[in-house]
Amino acid sequence: QEQLVESGGGLVQPGGSLRLICAASGMIFSRRTWGWYRQGLGKQRELIAYVGNIPSYVDSFVKGLFVISSDNAKNMLYLEMSDLKPEDTGVYSCNTAPDCGIQWGQGTQVTVSS
Repeated sequence: QEQLVESGGGLVQPGGSLRLICAASGMIFSRRTWGWYRQGLGKQRELIAYVGNIPSYVDSFVKGLFVISSDNAKNMLYLEMSDLKPEDTGVYSCNTAPDCGIQWGQGTQVTVSS
């Protein structure tokens, strides 16, 4: 059974950092392109970064601040986030990109607030 489990979120002050982790199971991780998605309050879910069988991508508004990486041996996806801002608040989820072909996990909440 395919499953995605995200972790690493939390409450952080502006300017802080977090490392998000996505653990995938029940699938061949290395054959896909993986992405991190963010859904802010009252907003649609958006793809902000992806990595995999095509050149990696990070959305321009977080470029240089967010770094996406993966470990195919461990079936893990990571998102290193630095210099966080209140507008980065939201639920972060992982999935294949851009098709979102896996059932969504619960996501991990990131709240940036002083």
